[in-house]
Amino acid sequence: MKNISAIFGKQLKDTFKNKTILIQFLMFPVLAVIMERSISIEGMPEHFFMNLFAVMYCGMAPLTCMGAILSEEKEKNTLRVLMMSGVKPIEYLIGVGSYLWIICMLGACVFCWTGKYTGKTAAAFLLIMAAGILVSMLIGAAIGTWSRSQMMATSIVVPVMMVFSFLPMLSIFNESIERVARITYSQQLHVLLNSVEQLEISGENCVVILANGILAILLFWFAYRKAGLA
Repeated sequence: MKNISAIFGKQLKDTFKNKTILIQFLMFPVLAVIMERSISIEGMPEHFFMNLFAVMYCGMAPLTCMGAILSEEKEKNTLRVLMMSGVKPIEYLIGVGSYLWIICMLGACVFCWTGKYTGKTAAAFLLIMAAGILVSMLIGAAIGTWSRSQMMATSIVVPVMMVFSFLPMLSIFNESIERVARITYSQQLHVLLNSVEQLEISGENCVVILANGILAILLFWFAYRKAGLA
């Protein structure tokens, strides 16, 4: 616990020094508040912008930040020093993962506040966001572990992040894209968030999100076996 707490504190301090990572946590919640409060179009579904930006936030912030943190510390040999100092890989991953998950959930709370959700609806909204954030973190961890440098990680993260972040938006306007997007966790999050006030979870929602999560774990395991953390 001492090592995990130290890693958690280190990452928290680094957040305020690294503006690139900090802006990932702030951009979509702020945009959601502005768009939700300032734009009203006749016939537009309730909380349209908030739900859309919430899914984009899940598909972008945890994924890019996890990949950036791991690849940067590998490139600078920080991870090697930590391992030599007695920090185990699982302790490091728990420390970074818990920090990132909590920070991202704070952003999810902003979305929840923007939608004025309370009680069971708020709990359901946050649980859906928590699941999406966790899957994105696992994908980011796989990419960061596989990458030898931050530049390499960025070149992989950007197209992956674009797919998961923008597919739900594009699927609104194109049925062919929507059929493809159904196999991604971000599209299932979008479906669930759009019906969160009368939530009905289908087998497809659970299977797709779970399958995406398991695939991310397998990719991380493969990357760890091939490249390791240090």
